[in-house]
Order: sequence, then C-alpha cells, then structure tokens
Amino acid sequence: MADIFEVPQPENDLLEKADQVRLASIKISQTQNLNRIQALNCMADYLEENTKKILEANYEDYTRAEEKGISKALLSRLKLSKEKLYSGIEGVRKVGDLADPVNQVQIKRELSNGLILERKTVPIGVLGVIFESRPDAVMQISSLAIRSGNGVMLKGGSEANLTNTAIVKALKKGLDESGHDKNAICLLTSRKDSMSMLNLEKYINLIIPRGSNELVKFIKENTKIPVLGHADGICHLFIDNEANLEMALSVALDSKIQYPAACNAIETLLVHKDIAPVFLKKAIPFFNSNDVKLIGDKRSVQLGIKYEASLEDWNTEYLDLILSIKIVDDLDEAISHIQKFSSKHTDGIITENSSNAKKFMNIVDSAGVFHNCSTRFADGFRYGFGAEVGISTQTLPPRGPVGLEGLVTYKYFLKGHGNIVDDFSSGKATYTHKDL
Repeated sequence: MADIFEVPQPENDLLEKADQVRLASIKISQTQNLNRIQALNCMADYLEENTKKILEANYEDYTRAEEKGISKALLSRLKLSKEKLYSGIEGVRKVGDLADPVNQVQIKRELSNGLILERKTVPIGVLGVIFESRPDAVMQISSLAIRSGNGVMLKGGSEANLTNTAIVKALKKGLDESGHDKNAICLLTSRKDSMSMLNLEKYINLIIPRGSNELVKFIKENTKIPVLGHADGICHLFIDNEANLEMALSVALDSKIQYPAACNAIETLLVHKDIAPVFLKKAIPFFNSNDVKLIGDKRSVQLGIKYEASLEDWNTEYLDLILSIKIVDDLDEAISHIQKFSSKHTDGIITENSSNAKKFMNIVDSAGVFHNCSTRFADGFRYGFGAEVGISTQTLPPRGPVGLEGLVTYKYFLKGHGNIVDDFSSGKATYTHKDL
C-alpha cells in the first residue's frame, strides 16, 4: 500500500477548509434541538428542488463509470434511481424525528453537599468520512452529522464526483437557509485531499472509512485520528438440521440476492449435513434461476453444486451473485467456521431449536447475530436509527450500524460552591455519592 498511496501533508487550501468546518462544528454544537431539526427539513427541501440536477449528474457519473469498466458492485452502489433519491430525502427528514442525542444527562450525582456531578452527551466535533461510490451515503452521513451537532468533511469516490457535488450543493443551501453555517458540510473531490485528511488530527476528531478492505487498513495504519469502520462484510448463514426448510430457503435467498452488493449480504451458506441433501435439492434451482453462481466444498459438490470452492473463497467478500456453500457436521463446526472466517459483521442461524439458536447467538462474536431472519436487516435505517454513517465491526462501541448514538461522546460537568479536596482530607467534608 505504501507504494500505491502516499500521505501528503495538507496544503493551505485544505487547512483553511478544515478550519472552517471546525469553527462551523462549534457553532452547530451549541444550537438547540429544534434548530437542528429545522436545518434537516431545509436540507431535504433543497434536495427535492434539485432532484432533476442530481439525477442528471448521477446519469453522467454512471455512464462514465460504466465506460471505464468498474465492478458491478460499485456500479450498483453508484446508481441513484429516482426512488432511491426520494427514499434518501425522506431519510433526511426522518432523522429529525429521532430523539435528540445531544445534552442527554447520563449521570447526575451528588458527590458531597453542594457538589454536583453530571455526565452529558456532547457532539464529537468534526467527522471525516471517506467512502466509495455510494452518493446516497452523502445524504445519510450529512443528516446524521448535523442532527448530532457535528461538522463533516466528506470524500467520495471520483466515480461519483458530479453526483456528490450536486447533493452537497443542495445540502449546504439548506443549511444556509435555516440560518446555520454552511461550512459544517464540506466535500473534497481530489484523491490527494482524501489522503491529506489523515494528517488533519488538529481538525478532524473521527475518521469513518467506507471502502475496500485495502483502503480501510491503510487508513488505520496511517493516521493519528481515531478510526471507526469495517473492512470486509463476510457474512454467514447457518441452516441447522432443525430448520424449517421453507423459511431457510426464503431467508437464504433474501440474504444473498435482495441486494448482493451490500456488505450485509451473505457470502457463505453453512448447511448441517443431516438437512443438506433435501435443502440443496430445493435451493439449487432457486439460486440458479436468480443467476447465483454456487461454489461449494467437496461434500456439497457431490450434492449438485457445480463449482468447487478453494480456501480463498471462505475469505472472500464477493459483493456479487456468488455464494460459497459448506456442509458442516454440527452446530459446533458451523460456529468454528464462522469464528475463523467471519469479519464480525453479521452472522445468522435458521433453526427451530431455541437452545441451538441461543448457543449460536451467545458464542458468535459478531456485531449482529440473527435468528430466523435475513442478514440484510443489519442496517441503521431498518434498526430505526434513521440512517447510518457506516457499520463498525470492532468490539469496542459503537458497534454495528452507527447512527446518532455513535456520533456523540460525553463530558463531565462538576458544579460546586468553593469545594476543595483538602476539606475531605481534613474531615471537614464527606462524600455522599448520592445519585440524583
């Protein structure tokens, strides 16, 4: 990676932009809840007014990207249909319906007579988000940033530059119209700027990468700024021997084909040996009719899977209509395979046995563990977060889809009346530690 990317020092124009976002983030962090909701509604209004321009820009981006031969997965994420755009605009408004994440009192405690401690949620500051292809992410991220009182510096992939520019222009107009500093949202368009962002630790408080495994790894290794994000989305679904066959087939199909380019689509299907013959006999024709290329271990090949899998397949996020299938002896082998190859994104089990489900969900160490439902539910909007800035597969919080609650931190506020520690040492005062 060091030979491909260099991390240049920020030039003056980027430093100036970063400082503008920093100052704007301070202003918006001090605004009231209703003011931030108003900002989102104005942002949505201007997106609606500029729908035609945004879709025209996306058509041009998509046409250029297709001519360059970029992957199907990136093309799928790049395409912004009218319905997808309207859904994104509605998502901006719905973020305003969520509870205010700022100034929430988490702890209120009397330490001693007249000495009151509070822990309150506060905005993080400036978010730096680097992502590939998906222009709808601009709307999601910007709305979540503003709602949580943060500023945001966005760097999308070059394949979506025209679309991203049109969207951000509308968002900034909405901010300005609502009386907020439009510099709270900043779009960077050059590759050099995206790498220079990694050296903006004096301005950016959190980096959120949404891209390839290679890019995420590089960012984590080349910045002093805290990084939140996930690399691969290698998700699994295990069909237990006590699964309902119709349910198993329906959930497996949805988990793979509903949107194969998503990070929460399954890449590996694990099938208990006792149910494998009858399940695969039913499943193979359905997958074939939906143009899914099936790759399997030796046992599944013997049961009709056309292509044999290699070790690399268990480590691969296809983001396409390709599915690896492995037959396992029991629940323990399924869990062992997942623990070895999962990216800790989302893994699920289909079973009517509640004990097996409980064991699976307790042991599998992923951000999302699902029972009898599609892995495609691993999404901020579907969780009721309004939207998400990304999905975190790290063990420390925030974990899974990161919505508003992941974009605030907290501060301790201590109010006294001339209290001094020496009084406690001398016995003049005592601690009460009483929760209020």
